[in-house]
Amino acid sequence: MPAAVRKFRRETSEISCCLKYLLFASNVILWLSALLVLSVGIWAWSEKDMFRNITRLHFIALDPAFVLIILGCIAFQLGFMGSVGALRENTCLLAAYAIFLSVLLIAEIGFCAVAFVLKDKGWIKDQATEGLKAFIRHYREDADQQNLIDWIQEDWLQCCGIDGPKDWDSNNYFNCSSIAIGSREACGVPFSCCRRRPQELIKNKQCGYDVRKEGYVSLHNTHNQVTLFSQNAFLTHSRIVRKQPVDRNIHERGCLRAGEDWLEAHLISVAMCCVALLVLQQSVYNFWHE
Repeated sequence: MPAAVRKFRRETSEISCCLKYLLFASNVILWLSALLVLSVGIWAWSEKDMFRNITRLHFIALDPAFVLIILGCIAFQLGFMGSVGALRENTCLLAAYAIFLSVLLIAEIGFCAVAFVLKDKGWIKDQATEGLKAFIRHYREDADQQNLIDWIQEDWLQCCGIDGPKDWDSNNYFNCSSIAIGSREACGVPFSCCRRRPQELIKNKQCGYDVRKEGYVSLHNTHNQVTLFSQNAFLTHSRIVRKQPVDRNIHERGCLRAGEDWLEAHLISVAMCCVALLVLQQSVYNFWHE
C-alpha cells in the first residue's frame, strides 16, 4: 500500500490581506466600468450597422464608438487580471497585470514626452487640424461624430470650424455651391456654431442658415424685432426695415484657437490630472512588487 500523502493547508498569504482586497475592490470597479463602456461602444456600432459596413468608417481613430470599444477592451482586460489575480493570489495573473500596467505607464510617459518635444514644431496642431477636417467633411454621415463636434462647438469651446465659420465650406451640405442642388443649409453653419441667446429655452436649429452668404445682413423693424434677410431693404406691414451692421450671432473664433486658449487656461489642472494618474499607476505597481 502506498503511503498516504498528507496535505498541508497554506496558513499564510503571499500578499497582505489589506493590499489584496484593496487591489481586488479597485479592479472590480474598473472591470465593471470597462464592461459598461465596452457595451456602449458595441451598441453604438451596431446601431450604425458598422460591423457589416466597416468600409463606411473614414477616420477610425476619431470614431467615438471605436474609441469606446478600444478603451473598454483595455480596461476590461486590466481589471480582470487585477481582480482575479488578487482574489486568487495568482502570481501569473498578477505578473501579467504588473507588466500590462508598466507598458501603459511607459506609453503615457512617452506620449507626454513626444507631445512636449513636438509642441513647437506644429505636429500636434497639424494632427488636430486633420481630425477636425474629417469631422467637418463627414458631419452629416455619422451621428456620433456629428454629436461630438456639436458638443465641442456649442458647449465646450464655443467655437465654429477649424479657423472660423468659412471652414464649413468643405462640407457638401454647407458648401455655397450646394444652393444649385437645393440644399437649405448651403452657405450656412450648424446650429452649434450659434451663440446662445439669453433665456433661450428652445434651440433654434435654423439659426445658422445663410450666415456665410454674401450680402447677409441683420434687419430691425420698428418693434426692434430682428429678422434675417439677404436684401438691402424690406417693406412689411407698411413699415420700412432698415439695414443694420452685420451681426451673424455665431461664434467667429475657430476651434483650433479656442482649444489652445482652453489648454493654456487649464494647463495646471490638466498637468495635475496627468501626474496624479501616473503616480496612481506607479503606486499600484510598487505595492504589488512589495
